[in-house]
Amino acid sequence: MNTTMTVAAALAGALSMAALIPLHSAAAAEASGLEKCYGVSKAGQNSCANAAGTHSCAGQSSKDYDGGEWRAVKAGVCKEIGGKTEAFNGIGTPKDMTKKG
Repeated sequence: MNTTMTVAAALAGALSMAALIPLHSAAAAEASGLEKCYGVSKAGQNSCANAAGTHSCAGQSSKDYDGGEWRAVKAGVCKEIGGKTEAFNGIGTPKDMTKKG
């Protein structure tokens, strides 16, 4: 691999990682036009710490659609996709957004 390819690969990797940086507070989410949406993330795809305080980082959820796990979504979209804007006990039932009609 030549130097140009190595630099390009490193830059692409860095930019990809920057897109994955989680929002660390509700204020940060609101300031960016996003809101916390509970019960819609699959295991390992949460945006940040859970409501129970058992972990403090993105990607650490262990159950699909856990009501204590959240994902940052565009403000106003959470309820449309079947989530809740407050943490809850149990498992969420997000809508299947891949179906037409």
